[in-house]
Amino acid sequence: MLKALTDFFDRALASQAVSPEEREHALRVATALLLIEVARADYADDAAEERTIVAEIKKFFRLDDQTARLLVRDASREADRAVSLQSFTRRLVEQLSEAERLSVVEMLWRVALADRRLDKREDYLVRQVAELLYVSQSDLIRIRNRIYEPQL
Repeated sequence: MLKALTDFFDRALASQAVSPEEREHALRVATALLLIEVARADYADDAAEERTIVAEIKKFFRLDDQTARLLVRDASREADRAVSLQSFTRRLVEQLSEAERLSVVEMLWRVALADRRLDKREDYLVRQVAELLYVSQSDLIRIRNRIYEPQL
């Protein structure tokens, strides 16, 4: 089953054998999956993170609330079966511009910081994904510092 899903995503993002709508859906699922993985990194369910995921997906892909929630549900199911983030980040690198990849990293930080604290596992995962997206360390830190307001 996982192989069939991976094959579909590979076909959807690498060839013209599937419709543009299927390619766009695969891109959306890959993006939402990364946000979900960051939210799960601290092993704590947090309503603020869940709300942030839906809000960021709505804004980035210009979706209505219901469509965004369905997309997050689909991505969550895919995340339950995913064994590696590399195949998902590869899809984003192939399909998104540098500016769009920076926006994805910003969304990752927003999810990680939605609960107003930065867990070390969330921080590690955002850094790992940013590296896989070919986002520079300086851009990564610049984006985080723009979003993060530590409680002193």
